[in-house]
Parts: sequence; structure tokens; C-alpha cells
Amino acid sequence: MGEMLEQAVRTALRSVRDPVTGQDVVSAGMVDGLAVKAGMVQFALQVPRERARESEPLRAAAERAVAAVPGVLSATVVLTAHRTEPAKPTPHAHGPAAKTPPGQGAMLLPDVGAIIAVASGKGGVGKSTTAVNLAVALAMQGLRVGLLDADIYGPSLPQMLGTHERPRAEGQSIIPLSRWGLKAMSIGFLVEQETPMIWRGPMVMGALEQLMGQVAWGALDVMVVDMPPGTGDAQLTMSQRVPLAGAVIVSTPQDVALIDARRGVRMFEKVNVPVLGLIENMSFFCCPNCGHRTDIFGHGGAEAEAKRLGVEFLGGLPLKLAIRELADAGTPIVAARPDSEEAAAYQRIASRLREKLAERAGAGPRIVID
Repeated sequence: MGEMLEQAVRTALRSVRDPVTGQDVVSAGMVDGLAVKAGMVQFALQVPRERARESEPLRAAAERAVAAVPGVLSATVVLTAHRTEPAKPTPHAHGPAAKTPPGQGAMLLPDVGAIIAVASGKGGVGKSTTAVNLAVALAMQGLRVGLLDADIYGPSLPQMLGTHERPRAEGQSIIPLSRWGLKAMSIGFLVEQETPMIWRGPMVMGALEQLMGQVAWGALDVMVVDMPPGTGDAQLTMSQRVPLAGAVIVSTPQDVALIDARRGVRMFEKVNVPVLGLIENMSFFCCPNCGHRTDIFGHGGAEAEAKRLGVEFLGGLPLKLAIRELADAGTPIVAARPDSEEAAAYQRIASRLREKLAERAGAGPRIVID
């Protein structure tokens, strides 16, 4: 059944012609990573990078053609560009030297003042909750803030921001959603909630580049990027395609999480991205009834690890029921309860990040005249 449906999909795609070459997308070899499973179809269309913006109608036509095939429940198509020519690096005011790797093209997000990657070595440490609340805290401090969900396989922003609205398009650009004072974008806004992303690495990188380059972010003071866990394709793409001002590593106190956090720190160091600091999430548990404090996962492990690695410890965040409940309800605690101790903890870390970004922006060669 799956093979028959795949063949029907390929047949449908032969009716979709590239207006530039006149060939159908199958004969032209543009269909990459076609995956058909349980009625869900996903693939990428390879186009030259210089044609990426103008190829949106072609992508949409391919998606419509596949969606009309009997037996197809959902169709997801992204544009990706792998056959590219080397481009000159684009200078940027913040972050490490913006060296463009061979074949990668110009740096993305040129109108963003500073880009912060919120990362973790492993899943389940509260990285996304931390990223969302830090982004809202920065917006509440008066900054123009964007929030990008770079986790293609497991996007969580729609749930945490409390909206599954589909973004609208203007011309060749996608308009980011506005929520809690942020401009936000996630692959989760573009596909059905329960659709699994059965994609290979190059397709993930292509989708991530679209979320950065095809979205009309506009001028921003800072963008917070909620990274997927680990040290894989998304991390490499971000370090190569945008001038990251720095990375924030989120960990829990126990040793097994700290081992992975250590890997995250070393990975960013290897790609010349400064680590702005470590955050210890779930640092301690407060009983909602009596207020008694218990160090369920231990306490102080991330602070000790930060000292050992020579990076700043940005602070600890408590394990409190309200943070989880409000995150599940799509209401970040920083916005819902701005006067709470939990919100104050996020605000302190956000303020310190602002200071560090300002320090980095102001750091430059000093000219001394004798």
C-alpha cells in the first residue's frame, strides 16, 4: 500500500513544472527525501539558493498536487538549497566573526541585533520553558524580541505560547505570529499538531533555513532560539548561517544531565560561539502546600560545573508546579504572574544576558595614544 501511494505521489508531482526549466519536478531531480507513511507525505524541493524566495509558488503547487492524491492525509513540502556557490561573508556587529562556510551563502537574519541560542545537551531539562520565559522577560524589559523554535522534530512553541494559529503569507514571505510581546515562528505552526517530521538531516537544515530566511522577522533587538537537544544538524546550521552572539546552556543539577551540558559547552566552543553561561533548572522543589524546600535532583551541580568549565553561572530556577501548569496552558509565568518569585528569577537572568550582550557589543580594540 505504501509503495503504491508513493508511486501515485510521484505521478502527481510530474504534473508540477518548474517555470524556469520547464521540466517537471520529478524529472528535474528536485524531489528530495520523499517519505510516505500512514498517509502522511513529506519531502523537500531542491532549488538554487538564489531562487529560494521566488520558488514559494512552486512549493505550494507541489504540496497541493500531493494533497489531492487519494489516500494522502497530509502533505508537507519545504524548499531546500544544497547546490550553491560560495558567497562572501556578511559582516555583523555582534557575535563571532561571521565567516561563511563554503557553499553556505550569506548570513541570515541581518536585521537582528543579537541572536541567543538556548540549548541543552539532553532533553527533558526544561530548555523550552526557559527559552520562552527568557524571551518574554526580555520583551517586558522593552526590547524587540523574536522567538524561533529550531526543534524541527519536536516543536513545542505552539503549546507553550498558547496558539496553533497558522501564519499568513505576504508575497514570498511568512509573517511571524505575535504572542506575549514576541514575534514567534515554529514548524509547529505550519503542520498539523500530531504530524511527525520524518526527515533526514538535509531536510531539517533546509526547513530551519526557511524559518530564518523566509520569515519576515523585521528589525529585532534580540532573537532567542529554542534549540533542539543534543549537538547535531540544527546546532551546526545555526552556528554556520547566523552570527550567534552566544549560547545559554540549560541543565538540571544531577550528574547525568551535567555530562551532556558539558558536551554542549564544548560543541559551541568548537564552532567559535561564546557560551554566555549555564542555567540550573529544577534547582530545587518547593512544596506548594507548606513551602518546604527539597533538592530532588541535587543542588548546585550546574554552578560547580560552570566554574570548572570557566563559564558564568547565570542562576538557578526552581521546580514549581505553577511553571509547568502555566507552560502547558500556553501562558508563560513571566507574563501570567510577573510579581512572583519564579518570574523574578527569569527576569534576573534576562537582565544579566542583556548586560553580557552590551559588554560584547562594546568590546573592541582600544586605541591608546602616548
